[in-house]
Amino acid sequence: MGTRILVIKLAAAGDVLRATSVLPPLKRKHPESHITWVADEAALPLVAGNPFVDRALPMNFESWLVLSHQRFDEVICLDKEPRAAALVASVDAGSSLGFGMSRWGTIEPLNEGARYDFALGLSNEMKFHENRKTYPEIFCEIAEVPYEGDPYSLFLPDDSMRRAAAWLDGLDASEPLVGLNVGAGGVFANKAWTTRGYAELAKRVASELGGSAVVLGGPADRERMLEVIDLTGGSALDGGTHDLLDFASIVGLVDAIVTGDTLAMHIAIALEVPAVVLVGPTVSQEIAFYGSGRVLASDADCSPCYRRECDVSPSCMDRIGSDDVMLTLKEVLSQS
Repeated sequence: MGTRILVIKLAAAGDVLRATSVLPPLKRKHPESHITWVADEAALPLVAGNPFVDRALPMNFESWLVLSHQRFDEVICLDKEPRAAALVASVDAGSSLGFGMSRWGTIEPLNEGARYDFALGLSNEMKFHENRKTYPEIFCEIAEVPYEGDPYSLFLPDDSMRRAAAWLDGLDASEPLVGLNVGAGGVFANKAWTTRGYAELAKRVASELGGSAVVLGGPADRERMLEVIDLTGGSALDGGTHDLLDFASIVGLVDAIVTGDTLAMHIAIALEVPAVVLVGPTVSQEIAFYGSGRVLASDADCSPCYRRECDVSPSCMDRIGSDDVMLTLKEVLSQS
């Protein structure tokens, strides 16, 4: 097996995908190596097909039982959360990088490379205004490998790609197909753009680009998806709901996607799909596009904020207009 490496990055799914950017430099540093990756069940398909990952395990009791009786040369924990840190403490390893758990149950950085990311979580000024590093760069610092601009990547099974192609069969391939990912999770307030904004954009894709807009989202976004379609008078295509890899395969087939800072954004970046990313409460400088996307950030004075609740009206995302989104969409389409 060579050097035995354990990577722990449990969630969220988009962050797990983004963290795969450490794999190419890890393999360059340790050409003869065996890499095990532990992730939450929901995110596991995003790494299970990666050729750099020799073994992908779900975060559960059985995996803990197996791993706690093995020896690793290096453990890299990219998560600042107790269960990930506890897993580090239970594994026999020659060296541990990233984040671990103190004897008081608190999260602590284990190496110099992790201290910067640890500090980002403690200082709004540093995270919102001073930081200029993307997260792939930060992940490489934690893993103590040189950052050389390696993109993160997603390897899709043939069955998922065939189902996505069949689902889109019948559309005119000469016309642009724009994905509108209308959900953005429920952790941060106002992370998703307005349904009216998406509906107006869908109409403009047809009238100004002569193309089609397909409304995308996960199972939790179904109500918003149907609302957007209804506001377009049914002219936007219903992307439906799919399992994770089928959804990713559909994203991979659109000519461009408009989305918030969410999983669909990371999928688009991994698959080199041009993306227009609408950002309000979160920061944009941490995103690495590798030349295939653009950020359109809100001009609200209180943005970014990372707040869970917000009563500001109009909100940061309300302040993003369809004119600006349409202009940015045309720019990324012209460059693709």
